[in-house]
Amino acid sequence: MTTLSIYRENAELLETTRDVDTIATKLHGIGVLFERWEAKRALSDSASQDEIIDAYRGSVDRLMTMYHFKTADVISVTPDHPDKVALRKKFLDEHTHSDFEVRFFVEGCGLFFIHAVDKVHAILCERGDLLSVPANTPHWFDLGAEPRLKCIRLFTTPEGWVANYTGNAIAKSFPTMDHFVTGA
Repeated sequence: MTTLSIYRENAELLETTRDVDTIATKLHGIGVLFERWEAKRALSDSASQDEIIDAYRGSVDRLMTMYHFKTADVISVTPDHPDKVALRKKFLDEHTHSDFEVRFFVEGCGLFFIHAVDKVHAILCERGDLLSVPANTPHWFDLGAEPRLKCIRLFTTPEGWVANYTGNAIAKSFPTMDHFVTGA
């Protein structure tokens, strides 16, 4: 279930909510867009990138126009992905981008951590969740030890996702997705 947990920078938990309206409001307060999207038709497990994007065409086009995105694609990572360990490691350190980081979860889940002001917002995103992290916002992402996600990504630049690592070790103080989900 979609969950927002807000922590102090020292990883002390302040609050947790699963109410999507509250999640959207709290994230809006730090400049992050959170929405729920519905497909205009059912998708098969073998749906192509074009079929997936077309199923969410209205919402995708609205954001592309609003933020001047140039491209959209679909990324899929499963437990049998040959590069799953390297992919996970690439996202686990705090970083920024000169572009938005936009993810819409078509399937599966992932855990975003957004470091804003003096707090860290951890958002467990699941199917139907759209998250847009503004450019230059420190964050990190955990797709889990056994990843299972399919996401639509939107980009304003042709090169897409380019990380600028902050060098801050804060991410190591927070739970991994696997611990967040199980409460361990």
